Amino acid sequence: MKPPTGSCAPPTSRHVREILFVVGEASGDLHAGKVAEALRTLAPELAMVGVGGGHMRTAGVEIIEDVENLAVMGFAEVVRHIPKHFALLGRLRERIHSGRVALVVLLDYPGFNLKVAEVAKKAGVPVLYYITPQVWAWGAGRLPKLARIVTKAASILPFEEGLLRRHGVDATFVGHPLLDRAQALPTPTAARAALGLPADGPILAVFPGSRRAELARHLTPFMETASLLQARIPDLHVVVSVAPTVRISAADCPFPRVHGASFNVLRAATAGLLKSGTTTLEAAVAGLPHVIGYRTSAITYAIARRVVKIPHIGLVNVVAHREVSREFVQDAFQARQVADALMPLLDVQSAERAKAEAGLSEVRGMLGTPGASVRVATMIRDLVAANTV
Repeated sequence: MKPPTGSCAPPTSRHVREILFVVGEASGDLHAGKVAEALRTLAPELAMVGVGGGHMRTAGVEIIEDVENLAVMGFAEVVRHIPKHFALLGRLRERIHSGRVALVVLLDYPGFNLKVAEVAKKAGVPVLYYITPQVWAWGAGRLPKLARIVTKAASILPFEEGLLRRHGVDATFVGHPLLDRAQALPTPTAARAALGLPADGPILAVFPGSRRAELARHLTPFMETASLLQARIPDLHVVVSVAPTVRISAADCPFPRVHGASFNVLRAATAGLLKSGTTTLEAAVAGLPHVIGYRTSAITYAIARRVVKIPHIGLVNVVAHREVSREFVQDAFQARQVADALMPLLDVQSAERAKAEAGLSEVRGMLGTPGASVRVATMIRDLVAANTV
């Protein structure tokens, strides 16, 4: 029997076998690609389409919009991309209502993905949210909405499952996906050899960011800090990690640049200067003491100060619920002060370094066990089976 006019039910039967992934930036593409690889093994009969990039494409996902066209950050930056996002949402709405989609899998990117989840809810299509919105930092008012529109949530930070469940979200902690990439870390000696770095002496790893907007604000002060340290420590080597999503020219960076291979850089280094975010958790897994620097636009920072409800911005500190790595945010990022904080971390005999290493080890133990991608792929398979008649 046909659904009545105006019904939100999909127009075709639930024997549809298409999984729709939606990510909004390069990290989401990486994690979705790993899930897609696992799903291809667990349920090869499922077709996969999505908004994503190269990792998802390699894993067999048909890309309907490239993530490079979407990645923005900060409140001010998002406003300029509203028309593009609105057009994409219309295309996704049409696809979800077509009846082809058995399950929508969302990764992070909550400003857009919560709207996609609403569309799926109205269409009667289940939603799995992997890497859930950071409601513990800001926007706690979104929790009732999450409970209403998300079928299942897969959280990657240890404290998220309890928080989400207390507010009615069916959530499961699956472990952090970066652990899947860190199961066979090189020794510091092997990492230095792979990067062509000297076996002895201090090395500073610099991670200025993976987005153009981050580089525009971070690169100059990060380079200034590294130059100050090199003046103080003549035998210091500096290595700058360049994310696959950005380019750093030799004119803007007087130090050797390494493309990709982030764990090699982290393992080779003695200490690190990192922008906030997942890189700080990668450093925890690699055991690299570091400090965190971050700058954003004045408008974004002013808004963030009003809405963000946690004392730290570095994920390593958020997970630890205390400052394991010192943070220098916005105007507090002054090259001389940051260099002062890094000096004891570059000394392998210092008490400050030993304290940092102990804190990072604690954080690593809190991130769960490897296998997050397979756990999420299993959830996908089971949700599709439960919603197929």
